[in-house]
Amino acid sequence: MRGLTRRDLLSKCYASGLLIAAPALTETRLLSLWLQAESKKKPTPPNDLGPFYKADAPRETKLARPGDPGLPLKVTGTVYNTRGEALPGALIEIWHADPFGQYDNQGFHYRALFTASSGGSYGFDTNMPGHYPDRVAQHIHYKVTAPGHKALVTQLYFATDPAFEGDPDRNFRKDPLLQTRELVRPVRVHEIPGSIRAAVDFEVVLETL
Repeated sequence: MRGLTRRDLLSKCYASGLLIAAPALTETRLLSLWLQAESKKKPTPPNDLGPFYKADAPRETKLARPGDPGLPLKVTGTVYNTRGEALPGALIEIWHADPFGQYDNQGFHYRALFTASSGGSYGFDTNMPGHYPDRVAQHIHYKVTAPGHKALVTQLYFATDPAFEGDPDRNFRKDPLLQTRELVRPVRVHEIPGSIRAAVDFEVVLETL
């Protein structure tokens, strides 16, 4: 037997008196507004562009090169707007330091440009970035654009970062540029032959113009 849809459940609550509409609201209007409110997403907080952005990055999703040292990292996510609609074709630019904390300012190592899929999803393979002297926390820079939406410049951080001392909820402000816990994501690990691989999900939500 199929489970109740969200609308079915709300209708049942309405009928049983567990959900009450103000006199000006019909049941249909109440359920429509409720579902609409639930579908909204909070915009991804912006974060500093930093001094190492470089235009014209290559279009690729494999930032790590064969033989590169470091912890392999897979980052995936979906680009949405605040109405909860996926944004296919959103343009995503990525750049970050290598595992030793160095940016490639002469070439395009650990820099890439790609578009979200028809369902708004994206993914790329890289290595976990290192710490560089002027920053406290490991991070990956994002610049995300889509027609009809505000451009977003932000950064992805990692809950496993030693800078957070095992408690990012309390210690995320140890990096002065990190003003919100929302940009810190958990890290999953799984075994690959002879090593491990890390994985992170980073959903991006753009505001409409």
